[in-house]
Amino acid sequence: MPSGSTVVDHEGTKVQITCGIDWAEAHHDVAVLDSSGDVLVRARIDSGATGFTRLMALLGEHVDVDQIAAVPVAIETDKNLLVVALQAAGMTVFAINPRAVARYRERHGQSGKKSDPGDAFVLADLLRTDRHQHRPLPAVSHHASAIKALARQHQDAIWAVNQTVSRLRSLLLEFYPQAIRAFPNLKHKAALAILGAAPTPEAGRRLTTRRITTLLHRCGRRNDASLVARILTDLHTPALRQPAVVEAAYGVTTRGLIASIVAMQTAVTELEQALAVEFDRHPLATILRSAPGLGPVLAARVLAEVGDDPDRFTTAAGLRAFAGTAPVTRASGRSRYVKARKVRNKRLGDACHWWAFVTITKSAGARAHYDRRRAAGDHHNAALRNLANKLVGRLWWCLQHHETWNDRAAWNTTGSTPDPSAA
Repeated sequence: MPSGSTVVDHEGTKVQITCGIDWAEAHHDVAVLDSSGDVLVRARIDSGATGFTRLMALLGEHVDVDQIAAVPVAIETDKNLLVVALQAAGMTVFAINPRAVARYRERHGQSGKKSDPGDAFVLADLLRTDRHQHRPLPAVSHHASAIKALARQHQDAIWAVNQTVSRLRSLLLEFYPQAIRAFPNLKHKAALAILGAAPTPEAGRRLTTRRITTLLHRCGRRNDASLVARILTDLHTPALRQPAVVEAAYGVTTRGLIASIVAMQTAVTELEQALAVEFDRHPLATILRSAPGLGPVLAARVLAEVGDDPDRFTTAAGLRAFAGTAPVTRASGRSRYVKARKVRNKRLGDACHWWAFVTITKSAGARAHYDRRRAAGDHHNAALRNLANKLVGRLWWCLQHHETWNDRAAWNTTGSTPDPSAA
């Protein structure tokens, strides 16, 4: 049975129509179908305000203006500005996974052909026949959307810093191994400051005790004669050298990478401060921070991915599957295999992993559960995933009932628990 929304056309007849949009950077292909699968509209619109206005006009040609919001829309992304405009107009938007679209495309032919107009038709037909199998985008508040933007950019910025530090380490191995011996952790301000002042082995050999002491003071380090002596010893250690002109070229690259790392670290700090301020203003912050192991960053990341729509997850199992903590069972005949879930929200899954990791030092009940899983034969990550599954289920209950975390109720324990504040 067709599962599109029932609307009223210009003749007053109740009809069911669905809309599919195949998006690209500069334009979007649109297809609108009726309940029989016949195409009512095929069009290409631009990706700006003009395109949105035209889309509303195209829908208005087939339904009354006050009925446009009842037309469901399928699109392959949830990040496009068009999606924001559609939701602001009150329309129900379905963000369909491109893998699912590829499978639905095979319903209409096995030749392997693909086109943007064809995908728009597939998306509209998908809603016409199987809308009940897909979940619409949640009604997330602007406040939660702002937290999501900050949390994701903060995490991406940290990943970018780590990647650039790895590039710096790889570069130093090619011409300046003494630097890695002197500074095993290249993220430290002291390491970046001294290497910025001495980006080549020759410059490192010219460093003096007084110069290093001054650089360390600028980084806020206390007087430590043994540290200065160790750095000097490591940088002055004889080693194989590149030709002078090559070494100079590497030095320029090193100084550029260091400048990039310092700038990105500043951006991470600013993002983290803005994220903390925005998160503390959200009504759900108190509930999330009450959970042991959820500090301001992890709690904000959880809220960013889960959202604040109370109707998004009607069961704890739905949230567990979304986070990827719930296992997947593959059974056929006598074969039965339980494995970790791969299709999930990876950012939420990562946050839950670290939440479980921290919680085993903050909650006696969590630690006991982890130890039981290890004793049963689970390896470390499997035990953490099982623990995270328990934590997510309890968090769902807290959010549904608007109650703060109670560790005794969570683990059914009567003893005292450690301080639940996160590190």
